[in-house]
Amino acid sequence: MKLNRWVYGGVGTAVLLLAGLVYAWSVLSLPVGAYFTGWSKAQLSLTFTICMMCFCFGCMAGGMISKKLKVKYNVWLSGILFFLGFFIASRAESPFTLYLGYGGFCGFASGFVYNAVLSTMSAWFPDRQGLISGILLMGFGLSSFIVGKVYQAVTPSGPGVTAWRTSFFVFGLILLAVLFVCGFFFVKPDREELEARGITAAVKKRADKDGLDITAREMVARPSFWLFFLWTICMGGAGMALISQASGIAAEVGPKVPAGAIATVVGLISIFNGVGRVFFGNLFDKKGRRLTMTVVGIAFGLSSLVLAAALGAGRFPLVVLGFICCGFAYGGLNPSISAYVNASYGASNYPVNFSVMNLNLLIASFGGTVAGLLFDASGSYMTTLVYMAGSAAVSLIFANLIRSV
Repeated sequence: MKLNRWVYGGVGTAVLLLAGLVYAWSVLSLPVGAYFTGWSKAQLSLTFTICMMCFCFGCMAGGMISKKLKVKYNVWLSGILFFLGFFIASRAESPFTLYLGYGGFCGFASGFVYNAVLSTMSAWFPDRQGLISGILLMGFGLSSFIVGKVYQAVTPSGPGVTAWRTSFFVFGLILLAVLFVCGFFFVKPDREELEARGITAAVKKRADKDGLDITAREMVARPSFWLFFLWTICMGGAGMALISQASGIAAEVGPKVPAGAIATVVGLISIFNGVGRVFFGNLFDKKGRRLTMTVVGIAFGLSSLVLAAALGAGRFPLVVLGFICCGFAYGGLNPSISAYVNASYGASNYPVNFSVMNLNLLIASFGGTVAGLLFDASGSYMTTLVYMAGSAAVSLIFANLIRSV
């Protein structure tokens, strides 16, 4: 049965909406920390670091086997790994078990299915790479906010309260069931299918212009790859710094603001990050790489200065504005990665090439650690905001040094 390609896009978005819940660790970990009162913040934080590393490895593994297995099997395997990960995490009595279950299995599963979704859905939309990437990644970005809110609502926390164990187990079951059903929708189109739908003209036009369809080995030998890779590290590190310190910044500027309101304001970052992903993905399609990357860098840098002004003046409304603008600008990172890799290095090896480019996360994820160190050294979040603005400024250099593929 032939379906409208937007149906496939909708299924992909739903899958990433669930797979992205690993990014909600800051919320998911609160009941865990309240239960294990002897565990330090550093021990809990290491779970997310391991999760992000395994996400990269899962994404790479998904790309490497993309031509050996039907993509639906990748999705089903991800569902099994998610279930195992959350089941192991739900039985945790030591940090190691949490690292293995949530950090290892769930992180790997998220990266594995992330690659499957992006590579499959981008094949259905060769003429709208930026837009479909933005829509898919909007689901991934909103996951931590939406799922986090649901988790908070149904999972009480406190010493001796074990509700988080049940929630983790239920998450595993839901992911297993949903990914099993959605797996049937993961079918890559062949050229004849695309021609029958009349969406090959734009593809041919782009191929005539760029003329590249290369392997990962050839891709990493090009200066354009490294310049773009450095751009992603700058923007990714700045974004991680924002996410890691957002609650602290809001609480310092608004010491009398209720904790629930602080959480909602911080959640605006995720909401507008999702909106930004669609906006910048569409901008990439219409105006190209250079303008998109430049706008992302300028917007994020200026938004960081808004937060600096809020911190200096003690104005909470400026914090709200800064979080909205920073989240929106940061949303331009991920759709740009997906669209750039496909447009510049071709579709044939996209799954592997995309996973290689995503290795930037191994470095960018330390942006939060850098922000923490800066705060410990200075006692002020202003240093974090300077770091964010500086990273955005440096990213503009890399964005405009890319001349050709």
